[in-house]
Amino acid sequence: MSNRNWFYASEGQQRGPVPELQLHDMIARGTVRPDTLVWTEGMSGWQKAGEIPGLISGSSAPPAFPQAGGPPVAAPGSYSGGPLSIDFGIWDFTWRSILFVIGCIFIIPVPWLIVWYTKWMVPCISVPGRPNLSFVGTAMTIVPWFFGAVVLAIAVSLTGNQWLNNLMVLVEIALYWLFLKWLIANVASNGQPLGLAFSGSLWAYLGWTLLAAISIITIIGWAWVYAAWTRWFCRNIEGTRREVIFNGTGLEFLWRGIVTVIAASFIIPIPWVYRWIMRWMASQTVLVERGSQPSA
Repeated sequence: MSNRNWFYASEGQQRGPVPELQLHDMIARGTVRPDTLVWTEGMSGWQKAGEIPGLISGSSAPPAFPQAGGPPVAAPGSYSGGPLSIDFGIWDFTWRSILFVIGCIFIIPVPWLIVWYTKWMVPCISVPGRPNLSFVGTAMTIVPWFFGAVVLAIAVSLTGNQWLNNLMVLVEIALYWLFLKWLIANVASNGQPLGLAFSGSLWAYLGWTLLAAISIITIIGWAWVYAAWTRWFCRNIEGTRREVIFNGTGLEFLWRGIVTVIAASFIIPIPWVYRWIMRWMASQTVLVERGSQPSA
C-alpha cells in the first residue's frame, strides 16, 4: 500500500490530505466515487478517481503517475494544478532562524539577511507545474526603504509627538505592503522570473491590517479575520493563468493558533510547530484554472 497523501474535491471544496488507506475506505463507502476529482504528489493535475489505474479497483499495485512538467491543461469545471507543499529540515531552519534574529539586532544587516533567508525558504516550496522555485530579489532594492524607515522612525521618536508616532505606524504598514509586492515579483522558476505581481491595493491592505489588530480584542475573532485576509492576499496574486485559492477556515486557524502558542511556550518545539503550520497553510493553498470550480 502506498503511503501517499491524497486530496479530493467534494461539494465544490478541496478536502484532505488523507492517507491512501483512508481514501480506499472512502471509496468503499461511496464518499469518493469514480467521478470525484483527486490529486496527489506526482500528478500533473486533478483527475477523476475512476481514471486512475488501480485506485477504484482496489488493486494492490500503486497507481502510476506522470511526473509533473509544465502546467497541466484543465478540463472545464475541474482543478488545474493542485495544492502547494513545503518542507525543510528542522536543524537547517533552526540555525538559520537563530542567525537571522541575532543579525537583526544589529539593524544594518537586515536587508541582506532578508534576502539570504528568503533565498533559502522559497526553494522549499513546491508548486505544481512550477519546478525549481527560487528567489531573485536583491538586497539593494529594499535598502532605501529600510534605512529610510529607520531614519524616519528615529526622527519621529525624538519629537515625542504621539500623532507623528501614530502616523509612523501607517508608514510601516505601507512599507510592508511594498515589501510584499517586491517579494511576489521576484519569485522565479528554473531561474526565470515568473512575472507575478501582487495587485492588492494599499488601502485594502491597510484596512485588513487594522481589522486584524482590532480583532485581537475579541480573543477568537482574529482567526476568521486572518483566514479571510489570507484568501484576499491569494486572490490578488496575478501574472499566472491559474488562480491562487486559500481554503483554510477561521476555525482551523483558531485551534492551530492555540496549539502553537502552547507548544511555543516550551521553546524547544518551536521549529516543529512552525513547520507544521507552514505545511498546513501550503496544503490549503491550491492552484485553480481561472473561472473553473471543482466538482465532486
